[in-house]
Amino acid sequence: MRRRLTVAILGVVIGTLVLTVAGSLLLVRRAGLQTAQSELVPETAAIARILSTSAARTDARVISVLARVGAFDHIALVGLSATGAVDSPSAPVMLSTSDVAALQASRVVNGNVGNVVFVARPVSLTARQQANLAPRLAASDLPVLVVTRRVHNPVNGVLYFLAVGGAVLLVGAAVAAVVARRISSPLVRSVRATRQIATGNLSATVPTSPRDYPELTELAEAINTMGANLSRAQGLERQFLMSVSHELRTPLTSIRGYADAIAEGATTDVAGAVAVIASESRRLERLVRDLLDLARLEARQFSLDLERIDCSDVVAGVADGFRLEAAALGIEVVATTPAGSGVWVDADPDRLGQIVANLIENALKFAATRVEVGAGPVDSWHGLWVSDDGPGISVADLPHVFERHYRSDRVVARNAGAGLGLAIVAELASAMGGVVDARSPVADGHGARITVWMAPRRAPSEPIDEAGEPRAEQRRPARPEPLRPPA
Repeated sequence: MRRRLTVAILGVVIGTLVLTVAGSLLLVRRAGLQTAQSELVPETAAIARILSTSAARTDARVISVLARVGAFDHIALVGLSATGAVDSPSAPVMLSTSDVAALQASRVVNGNVGNVVFVARPVSLTARQQANLAPRLAASDLPVLVVTRRVHNPVNGVLYFLAVGGAVLLVGAAVAAVVARRISSPLVRSVRATRQIATGNLSATVPTSPRDYPELTELAEAINTMGANLSRAQGLERQFLMSVSHELRTPLTSIRGYADAIAEGATTDVAGAVAVIASESRRLERLVRDLLDLARLEARQFSLDLERIDCSDVVAGVADGFRLEAAALGIEVVATTPAGSGVWVDADPDRLGQIVANLIENALKFAATRVEVGAGPVDSWHGLWVSDDGPGISVADLPHVFERHYRSDRVVARNAGAGLGLAIVAELASAMGGVVDARSPVADGHGARITVWMAPRRAPSEPIDEAGEPRAEQRRPARPEPLRPPA
């Protein structure tokens, strides 16, 4: 790659040099011709005046003197006949038909033939002047003064251009080598690291240098971040598999143990054994259901039946269902918002109930004596929340509580799960157009509150789009700050 970059940069430099030299030669030649032509026109007029005043006293040698003094390439008097023929064979240039017509109309003609610039100017001479200056011209011919000057060919300076071009090429080669190395080296390091990551070495990183270009440094940092995220995801996956294995093994062990005891007649409390088997079976069913829910949410195959519901009814109903289980743990579950409070949202009642149930189950793992559940409007949102008076969530854990398979080791829970409950809450809330938020501590340095914010039910006066849905600015109002339930 470095060689290809060097060759490409050198190719650009060489192409630029060739175009520059060619363009410079053309421009220099054109400028030289135009300058010589603009100088030659007044000089020819001056020569014509000299000839018309001095030819009576001198002979044709005055022309050769003027040619040497003025550094002209050629000065000649030619005769232009009435038919347009040039009578003098010593004319320095061949005049075209248009040039002859212009001269016959007493106009000055100028131009160039190759690198030779010429000016043809009709002059008025007496018979004596014409006899002295151009004795070979016929008396009826129109005397025409033709003056030429050869312009220096810019190709003669091509060696200078080649010398300068060679120096530029050497400098370009050095710069190309440096630039190619600075570009290719970080890319080679990036390719080497990505190959190691692809083979499973997630600890591989791309080393960076202060001399690297900012874009290549950003690429290296992106690869390093990707590797770190993959490594973290791998660790979470490993932790999840261990958690799921534990969650499956524990109830399966109980089910098998009690089933064997019943089959062998080793227990007299058959009803109690059956109750344990049923309880552990429900625990397994819940775990499998959570896994299936996450899989469906990820595959976008999760069905939602949205309707207008009152959040307070859902919150009160789910809270009532947990009171007996919480009482067995010595915890009080309190619904701070009574049913029928009119907290209307568009949501799936079953899925919203699942959200509240998961939040209460999570709170019961950490609460000391009390779990509060409520719902109500806050600014332009309707929120439902669950709070507990447990040890709270550490600052390091707050950003990760809604991630899949995440479990904190900083706080010991009553019944550690597989880290799926809050992830399902976040996914379901997002699917219904809501957002989730976790805050800790709640009061006196303890407790945690998890809130699900839902957009309120659209009122009939709110604007809608062509599809009959609320406009974009009405669908997702800004999340209120601070995030706390109303009094």
